[in-house]
Amino acid sequence: MYRNHTCGELRISDAGKTVTLAGWVQRSRKLGGMTFIDLRDRYGITQLVVEADAPAQLVEKVAALGREFVIQATGEVVERSSKNPKIPTGDIEIRLNEVNVLNESLTPPFTIEDNTDGGEDIRAKYRYLDLRRNPLQKALKLRHRICHEVRNYLDSNDFLEIETPFLINSTPEGARDFVVPSRMNPGTFYALPQSPQTLKQSLMVAGMDRYFQIVKCFRDEDLRADRQPEFTQIDCEMSFVEQEDVLGMFEGMMRHLFKSILDIDIPNPIPRMTWFDGMDKYGSDKPDIRYGMLLHEITPLAQGHGFGVFDGVPYVGAIAVPGAAAYTRKQTDELTDWVKRPQVGAKGLVYIKLNEDGSFKSSVDKFFSPEDLLKIAGAVEASRGDLVLVLCGEKRRTQTQLGQLRIELGNRMGLRRSDVFAPLWLTDFPLFEWNDEENKWDALHHPFTAPKPEHLQYYYSDKPEDILKVCANAYDFVLNGTELGGGSIRIHNPKDQARMFEIIGIGPEEMQRKFGFLINAFKYGAPPHGGLAFGLDRVCALFGGSDTIRDYIAFPKNNQGKDIMLGAPSVIDRKQLDELFLDLRPVKE
Repeated sequence: MYRNHTCGELRISDAGKTVTLAGWVQRSRKLGGMTFIDLRDRYGITQLVVEADAPAQLVEKVAALGREFVIQATGEVVERSSKNPKIPTGDIEIRLNEVNVLNESLTPPFTIEDNTDGGEDIRAKYRYLDLRRNPLQKALKLRHRICHEVRNYLDSNDFLEIETPFLINSTPEGARDFVVPSRMNPGTFYALPQSPQTLKQSLMVAGMDRYFQIVKCFRDEDLRADRQPEFTQIDCEMSFVEQEDVLGMFEGMMRHLFKSILDIDIPNPIPRMTWFDGMDKYGSDKPDIRYGMLLHEITPLAQGHGFGVFDGVPYVGAIAVPGAAAYTRKQTDELTDWVKRPQVGAKGLVYIKLNEDGSFKSSVDKFFSPEDLLKIAGAVEASRGDLVLVLCGEKRRTQTQLGQLRIELGNRMGLRRSDVFAPLWLTDFPLFEWNDEENKWDALHHPFTAPKPEHLQYYYSDKPEDILKVCANAYDFVLNGTELGGGSIRIHNPKDQARMFEIIGIGPEEMQRKFGFLINAFKYGAPPHGGLAFGLDRVCALFGGSDTIRDYIAFPKNNQGKDIMLGAPSVIDRKQLDELFLDLRPVKE
């Protein structure tokens, strides 16, 4: 065998043993007449030493070793005279008596160390080298542990792990499908699933009762912050359940993960909040509840003072920033520029400073008396030393802008700590939203989400104001301002499903063409069912205290959806195109 121990295994209790290790040369250094080598594998680092009086042949072989050479090393475990408490093997070293080069290495394009000198692009090109670094190996080990514990928990609760196909039909789920041409059926295409939604519902009709799958999903969409064209879901479905059953089951799973992976006890029960409260208080459908700075509507207090910016809008909202009254004019101007960015879209920002001496300073002193400003300060729960920031406009849009500002300030003030975890269930979403561009209703989640039972009277109404009243029997699991998972109780009868498609503008023919198999399945005794899916990549990143999911994916894509290492996507030759009966139009510059 190439080795009888790993590079992270040996301890002082092994002193005197003759061992054989194999791994990569992390570094080699000479001190006086001695040579020291750090040998690395997935399990750790062990120091090798060649004594000054070692045989000349051994000294020559060791002198020829370069960084990342793959070697086999045999020697005696001895106690180190200068111990290294930073590594588990730091009490010992291996006094070499034999070394074999298993493979040489070119000089790597960046250092294979925790703090590397390689930029993002070069590390992506040589991802197989980047993955040798300890931080990425730790990230993938964490991903493995999370997957293992998910399977343990779900298996113990009678879930079956069932695979569903990747080559399916195209279904509208909010993003473009990746499509695959069929050689055997010219002119037709498969789609890669955005999720296994209709398939897992079919499994419920099939009587599987409890299903899960750790599954790849695919969405051809512009890659905004930290998204990937292919991502992994912990996908789950249950039969004969109501919302409380689903929330209880997966609250238990998250509690199990926090305890088994991080040894943290999260709140029991996990707090809940409606979508409407999330928007009204946090300006977000994924509220970060680790800190305050809540939104407050001040429309009645802000209007009627001759300030036209406030008087001509339906909503005026504000947040109180603790201890920020000391901000300089430069700092408040910088915040104003920040909210004017296209990503936020506000036209301006009003500020009110509550000075420590009880006086006020604001950008609207001309229109508001100190008494008026005091009333506003009271309404937003501001204290002396705080800064009140005000935005106005259409209600939901302005709340979203205030929510973005709240998050930005939370980052700047160090309030969004990665070692603090604040989970939350968000419930009672609107079932529909109006699409101004296409002049039609869209399903806010997906078209298989059931309405709340008490809202069926509005669901079957033709009045737009009634359609807006319909809440979805849906729920999201939010952690630290990130949506980690979402799901719903599903529609399980043909009548309610047909009504959903009618509202969102999918006619009977299109419905039958795209979803006929599911509609027909519902006619054969579909049980009430529901479920949810967690984003595994994001779960891993948050558990690992990271802002990026890429470190937790072995071979991720960049922001342009490209795999630099593989050179994907790439062109295919004419022969393949002919086999698929495809012609390509020239790409415009």
